[in-house]
Amino acid sequence: MTANIAIIGFGSITRTLLASLAGNGAVRVKNIVVRPERIGAPDHSWQDARFVSSIGELEADVDTVIEAAGHAALRQHAGDVVASGRRLVLASSGALADDAFRKGLEKTARETGAEIHVVSGAIGALDALATAQIAGRQAVHYTGIKPSRAWRGTPAEHCVDLDALEAPTTFFTGSAREVARLYPANANVAATVALAGPGFDATTVSLIADPDAALNRHVVEADGVLGSFRFETTATPLSINPRTSGTTVFSILSFLNSGSNSVRLV
Repeated sequence: MTANIAIIGFGSITRTLLASLAGNGAVRVKNIVVRPERIGAPDHSWQDARFVSSIGELEADVDTVIEAAGHAALRQHAGDVVASGRRLVLASSGALADDAFRKGLEKTARETGAEIHVVSGAIGALDALATAQIAGRQAVHYTGIKPSRAWRGTPAEHCVDLDALEAPTTFFTGSAREVARLYPANANVAATVALAGPGFDATTVSLIADPDAALNRHVVEADGVLGSFRFETTATPLSINPRTSGTTVFSILSFLNSGSNSVRLV
């Protein structure tokens, strides 16, 4: 059975995903949602997918909508996706730190029968976090370590001199909710950990700039009634966007293939 999908966004994640889907007969991309001014742009085309600017323009047989365009696009379109009763699969989990926004989506989804899935993105261990959370209270800490240059253009520049660092330096310690507010472009992993675990306020986070690092590293540590674990991932970024992990793309592809690698909210 062929899944008919739409994708929100046409940036590096979408382009890499489309390249991976080429020749995949089990998934058909019917629509790609972009800003109105980009409709008809010479570089905005892919096979027979129709580019649109709103969820209301999607083909009637689209059953799943993939968000791969960032927090602002998720805020703009997610409500219409779940109101239409479709399955929403999102990557920009940091936007869900806004409780009113998240709860509003969940309420609408329950009313329409829609589903909301957050893909694992650059991190693993979500099943262990979810299991431990059901069992009882757990302490969860996420550490994000990136090359110093990856933090340019963020508030980290006001905390440390990124060009002068000689050793790994922690420039932020706080909650996953604070990360979503202060570092929205770097908040998705922390947010996904929080959604699988104890929530945005109870999940603590450290962000580190490492002048010698070549790749992004993500460390999840948890301690609860079932015991403790530590899970570390080294993630190769996309060549066309060094701030985005390549595993984000393939976690979406894995979800499309098997329905795994996600946190289901509704």
